[in-house]
Amino acid sequence: MSPFLMRPRLLLSVLLIVLGTALLMMSSMQARGESANPVAVVIDLEGPIGPAIGDYVKSSLQTAAERNASAAIIRLNTPGGLDSSMRDIIQAILDSPVPVISYVTPTGARAASAGTYILYASSVSAMAPSTNLGAATPVQVQGGGPLGSGDEEKEKQKQSDEEDVKENEKPGETVSSSDAMTRKLVNDAVAYIRGLAELHGRNADWAEKSVREGASITSSDALEKNVIDLIADDIPQLLAAVDGKTVKVQGKEFRLQTANATLEYLEPNWRTKFLATITHPNVVYVLMLVGIYGIIFELANPGSFVPGTIGTISLLLAMYAFQMLPVSYVGIALIAFGIGLMVAEAFVPSFGILGIGGATAFVFGSILLFDTDVAPGYAVSPALIGAFAIFSGLLLSLVLAMVLKARKTKVVSGQEEMIGSIGTVRKDFIEGKGNIWVHSEQWRARSSAPLRQGQAVRVTDIDGLTLEVEPLEDEATTPSHEAATL
Repeated sequence: MSPFLMRPRLLLSVLLIVLGTALLMMSSMQARGESANPVAVVIDLEGPIGPAIGDYVKSSLQTAAERNASAAIIRLNTPGGLDSSMRDIIQAILDSPVPVISYVTPTGARAASAGTYILYASSVSAMAPSTNLGAATPVQVQGGGPLGSGDEEKEKQKQSDEEDVKENEKPGETVSSSDAMTRKLVNDAVAYIRGLAELHGRNADWAEKSVREGASITSSDALEKNVIDLIADDIPQLLAAVDGKTVKVQGKEFRLQTANATLEYLEPNWRTKFLATITHPNVVYVLMLVGIYGIIFELANPGSFVPGTIGTISLLLAMYAFQMLPVSYVGIALIAFGIGLMVAEAFVPSFGILGIGGATAFVFGSILLFDTDVAPGYAVSPALIGAFAIFSGLLLSLVLAMVLKARKTKVVSGQEEMIGSIGTVRKDFIEGKGNIWVHSEQWRARSSAPLRQGQAVRVTDIDGLTLEVEPLEDEATTPSHEAATL
């Protein structure tokens, strides 16, 4: 056979072998993919719900979607938190293509306040034995609207409150504007949680009761009243129980495949950890005080730069954290006023009156710094407040001791030290004027009394570079060797 005829056949054979190998590899990979266990990511939501927790949950749900996870499990144990952070988390849950399972665990944990809303928003709500949820009544932030609201928005809010007062006012009864605002907050929260309950077919009436009356419920009662879907002792039992369950995800039905799922625990990234650190009540409290003291030290010693730089950075970080936390501006004002009084004690000594008042204002301001009704769990540690109060008290005592010591110490320099000094007349005074020798220096002097050479005199006043002197009565003249050195 001709070699020209054999070459096409050889090429065709090689091509068929390559295609067959590729098909075998693809089928093998597909078989391995189908037989592989599903993946369930675990997200820990523990402690007060704030900006850092919200950022962590949102990024974790995005990661779960990118990894095509079969489910995302949020382990809940929270006393509640900020409304804005809660709503961000719930919106992320509703937008997630991955079914979200909220699980209140371990035994003794709770999903209070904001945690209850998150539980209702999830595709599956589960609890460990002896856990509880509820107390979902919203609390109004005192001091007006949110930060950044303009005068126009405040005026509209005021007019709306007045209209609600008129609508709800009964004959012979007066409804205050604050009551109208509270009613609006509660009604909004009721509508919100009822919508979440209806989305997943859970008990909307109890949800409303939790908002209006602050009701709480145990895990066993919650299961009986269709508040949650199931009770599980641990995550493997939870995944086995929900396997095959049909839930709603982004408005569509989705069948869970969680049997023998591989658990993948998602840890917060560096940004979330940093945000969680600086927004912790104790940390932001320390940052604020370091910032204030640093700037005070810089102003007291201009040019040192280090205290001012550290203070400015700390104060800027504290201000960034404050805008995300339920801060009481009365608390900040009291702290600033207290520190101001303690600093004033160093410059205007009042024998402790300003200092004691400043320390008292400082302690009360620290206690009132965060509104714990708005965000349970956000409070400065009493031990930390006590430590800084003791530090401020010791600093104040040191300042007072130095002031008292300075008052008792004899002046050794300056104009005040010259008055009362003893000198010697160099030559007889002519018309009440002459020169004296005092502190090894020659000074011009004048006196209303006649003075002789070598006579001892006392300085009574200073007028520019001229001393007012008077003769010493019954005082011995200075040694002759001093006059000899003149």
